[in-house]
Amino acid sequence: MLLISLLALFAVGYAASALAWNHSSLIVARFIGGLPHGAYYGVACLVAATLVGDDKKAQAAGYVMAGLAAANVIGVPVATWIGQLMGWRVTFGALAAAGAISMALFWYFIPTIPKDEAASPTAELAGLKRIQIWLTLATASIGFGGMFAVYSYITPTLTEVSGFRIEQVPMVLALWGLGMIAGNLIGGRLADRALVPAIFYIMAWNVVFLAFFSLFSASSIATLATLFMVGCGFALVPALQVRLMNVSGNAQTLAASLNHSAFNISNAIGASLGGWAIATGWGWASTGWVASILAVLGIVLMSISVGVERIQRRKSA
Repeated sequence: MLLISLLALFAVGYAASALAWNHSSLIVARFIGGLPHGAYYGVACLVAATLVGDDKKAQAAGYVMAGLAAANVIGVPVATWIGQLMGWRVTFGALAAAGAISMALFWYFIPTIPKDEAASPTAELAGLKRIQIWLTLATASIGFGGMFAVYSYITPTLTEVSGFRIEQVPMVLALWGLGMIAGNLIGGRLADRALVPAIFYIMAWNVVFLAFFSLFSASSIATLATLFMVGCGFALVPALQVRLMNVSGNAQTLAASLNHSAFNISNAIGASLGGWAIATGWGWASTGWVASILAVLGIVLMSISVGVERIQRRKSA
């Protein structure tokens, strides 16, 4: 029911956007449409994990996040095409209709999940006292920021450094999106086999291929291969999602939602530091070096998390 309610808020926000009469009303409507984002994906991952066994929780979260990646590959170009053909109001109206259809599909296909009797607002907020929640969120906020350092300035890098024409950029970004889909699916499987090692392996992958973006951005062919590999680094998303679920105790819903807030923070951090590197005069391709450093810092934070966890286990033993 909560998922359907969040989708309803999404649909209302986008319907209001389609009917906006001035800039201020559009801003308010867009704010309403964006409110359920973090909660929706967090709860959706929890529901998906509940529907499968414990050995497939990360795969379930990966499927949910692969849908987000697929939306970037398919949904964004389609929405852009609709807007160019029929206007922006039709685009927002179509998204509102998609939200309504999704509500019906959820009601029909998704079974009712029994209420967790241990869950309560007090228990959720009490979860914020858990150091592991904050360390995992910090890992996501810092360690994943490199993705957005590169992505925020990808168009000028592709056209000014890699030699692509502006009309070729959407196809290049679609390749990145395919890597995101593959990463979410593969990352879920890796995390179900060995969660913590998978997180370290994926972050090490990101350190290497984000650096490769700077090293090989002058070659169009190498850039294509590197961007697909960078997209695969989104395997970190379902892995960290399950990590949060495992360390959050009775604060499952809040922790799952905060995970996506952490990724939004990483967006701001990555874009800001990438912009600073460019403004300093290091060039468009320097975002890869910034990204790689952020991924290294993510490994450091995750190492601290694991170290603290071991100390806590020894004390409890």
